[in-house]
Amino acid sequence: MNTNSNTYTFVYAALLVIIVAAGLAYVAGSLKERQQSNIDTEKRLNILNSAHLAMDANKVSNKNDYVAAQFEQYITRAYLVNNRGEVIEGDAFATELKHQSELLPLFECTLDDGTLLYIVPCYGQGLWGPIWGYLAFKDDCNTIYGAVIDHQGETPGLGAEISTEKYTRQFIGKTIFENEKFVSIAVVKGGAKPGDKHAVDAVSGGTITSNALQNLLFASLEAYVPFFNLKSKQ
Repeated sequence: MNTNSNTYTFVYAALLVIIVAAGLAYVAGSLKERQQSNIDTEKRLNILNSAHLAMDANKVSNKNDYVAAQFEQYITRAYLVNNRGEVIEGDAFATELKHQSELLPLFECTLDDGTLLYIVPCYGQGLWGPIWGYLAFKDDCNTIYGAVIDHQGETPGLGAEISTEKYTRQFIGKTIFENEKFVSIAVVKGGAKPGDKHAVDAVSGGTITSNALQNLLFASLEAYVPFFNLKSKQ
């Protein structure tokens, strides 16, 4: 074949594209299981961190195995709840809040001292992408024990501050009910008033992100109110 011909150039380019595409497909396929394992590990870690567990996960030699073991030890039950607050047995871990409006995932966590926590996910849209997180509630289904918040693309140094431990720490001890009425958690520009049990500070310079966080907290937590109400009466 004439290597200077258009036919040779076309055939060579086509073969090169096919070979590269096949190689990329093989690599993607071979890494898919590992990628999913890492995704699952981060999800388990977020759930555990909301209960102040597995905080040293990034220091261990085998993070995936360590987090999986901690999750199995402390997450003693996981299930779904419907819009009447009734427990529906199902795969809570595989159920994403953003894709499911009728059945909501919920995790029960039992600490070493026997304390029972209810961990619920939150999800919403931020300035540049989704914001999500987990809130761990004490067994009164009202008081927040811990919180984890993460995001896809909020502005570094501004809205991205919602994912820092310094920011999420202020959720501890806050409550979402006032005289049995659901009020959620307000994210207050300029700072929450001292002693306000239903508010946290907004992020300085991150007004849109702060508003988005307040909205997603209200929408996500409101969906669990029927369950919380049933539990509080037991």
